[in-house]
Amino acid sequence: MARNIATYSIAACDLDAGQWGVATQSKFLAVGSVVPWAEPNVGAIATQAYANPRYGPEGLALLREGHSAEEVVERLTSADEGRDQRQLGIVDREGRGASFTGGECLDWAGGKTGRCYAAQGNILVSPETVDAIAASFESSSGTLAERLLDCLDAAQAAGGDRRGQQSAALLVVEKDGGYAKLSDTIVELRVKDHERQLEELRRLYRLHEALFGETPRDEWLTVDDALADELQKRLAKLGYDGELEDAFGRWAGNVNLEERVDGIAEIDPVVLEELRELS
Repeated sequence: MARNIATYSIAACDLDAGQWGVATQSKFLAVGSVVPWAEPNVGAIATQAYANPRYGPEGLALLREGHSAEEVVERLTSADEGRDQRQLGIVDREGRGASFTGGECLDWAGGKTGRCYAAQGNILVSPETVDAIAASFESSSGTLAERLLDCLDAAQAAGGDRRGQQSAALLVVEKDGGYAKLSDTIVELRVKDHERQLEELRRLYRLHEALFGETPRDEWLTVDDALADELQKRLAKLGYDGELEDAFGRWAGNVNLEERVDGIAEIDPVVLEELRELS
C-alpha cells in the first residue's frame, strides 16, 4: 500500500544558473527518500500525499523527452488508478510549473504554481502555508538552495503540517555542478527524524557550504611570506610537517576542505579561518 506522506514541498528551478531542485518537510520518517526528484536541464518533481514514488523516475523520463510539466502531470495521473489520493508538483526545463492535488487528499490540501516553481501541501493547517511558499520564492534572491530553504521556513511560520514536524530534505542539481565537477548533485541533504528538522536542515546546509561552497576568487588572500610562515607553523602544530604546499594539501584533504584549495599561492579565507580555529 502507498504510504501517506503528508507534507509541503516546492519543486523549482533557476534557469540562469541552470539549477533544478526540491525542498520538502513532513511529519513522516525520512521524507527525502520519497518526495524529491531532479535532473539538470530536465526538471524537478515532488511526489507526495499517498505518494507514488514511480512518479519520480517516470516523470523525469517524460520531461527528458520534451513534454511540458503540465503534460507530464496529465500523463502520470491519468494512468494511475490511485490518483485521487496523490499530490504532485513539477517544474520542467523551461521553468513551467504544474501542480496536482487529488480530490481525496486530506485537508488542507492544494497547490500553487508560478514562473519556475510548483508549491503544494496536504494535511496542512491552512492554505496560507502554500501561499507562503509561493510568496517567499517569488520575492527571494540568492542561490536556489538558499531560496528553497527560505520557502520551507516561510511555510512553517505560516502554519505548516498540522500534525507537527519530523523530517526534511533539500535537493539541488546542476550539470557538472557537484563534487569535483564530476557530479550533477550540488547539494542533497536529508534530516530523517528530528524534533526541529528545519533548524537541523539549516545546520547541515551551513556545514555543506563550509566544506563544498565557493568563495569568489577575488576574495581569496595572497599567501605572502608572513602568511606562509603562519601556515607552516600552524600545520606543524597539527602534525603536518614538510614542504608547505604538500603539508597544506594533506591537512585540507583530511578535514574535507580539498574542494576549497587550489595550490598555495592564494588561500580561501574560509580555509584559513578553519586552520586558525583548529590550531
